[in-house]
Amino acid sequence: MRNRLLGAALAAALGLAVLPGVASAAGAGPKPPEREWSFHGIFGTFDRAALQRGYQVYREVCSACHGMRLMFYRNLTQIGMSEAAARAEAANAFIEDGPDAEGEMFERPGKLSDRFVSPFPNDNAAKAANGGALPPDLSLIAKNQAAGPDYIAAVLTGYADPPEGMEMADNQNYNMYFSGHRIAMAPPLSDDLVEYADGTPATVDQMAVDVSHFLMFAAEPQLEDRHRLGVKVIIFLLVLTGLLYALKRKVWSGVH
Repeated sequence: MRNRLLGAALAAALGLAVLPGVASAAGAGPKPPEREWSFHGIFGTFDRAALQRGYQVYREVCSACHGMRLMFYRNLTQIGMSEAAARAEAANAFIEDGPDAEGEMFERPGKLSDRFVSPFPNDNAAKAANGGALPPDLSLIAKNQAAGPDYIAAVLTGYADPPEGMEMADNQNYNMYFSGHRIAMAPPLSDDLVEYADGTPATVDQMAVDVSHFLMFAAEPQLEDRHRLGVKVIIFLLVLTGLLYALKRKVWSGVH
């Protein structure tokens, strides 16, 4: 129940599942601080340790309310998990399958080829459990925001006391980076909310950065392949340019 409430808070924190009329549409938060991400730049790569910590935050906090319908359990091998660990993670999920020989649906342990299990069977059930708000799917959320992971991390760490003179309703919280600065849910993260397997201190900022890193991977899992291809193309074009220049000098060498 605690995790479900925290998951609902994350929906509001990202500004995508706020109850109608609760958050003011007027005004926008300041530009989120630009963070140094390992995946930025043409040579950027994902930090596997951060990805695994981010997945842990998603699994223990966010997944109570948010699905990731575009993610498969086999994708966990891409974040540094061994195949055996990914299989074990999948097996902890129960997948509805069937019908069987008697025409009945049944549940089975998950496999690598299965998508992440959604927390609710349908949208109406999700709304009923979250006060009428539909928690968004997080598969592409890092690409749906202009500032991407910077925005997600900023909102998750942007809770503060409201400025003097700013009236807040009983069910509202002040957030520096949320549009309108009034957000319905309480801060979804708190220090030591999870216990990282690698011993990293689970501060609010660390968890916000890690889950943002993981959500960026979920939105663009082929980013590293794209970067590698881009480097190869640039090298090819440089070599081709040199060869064409040498050919030009050869062809025109007799012309004075």
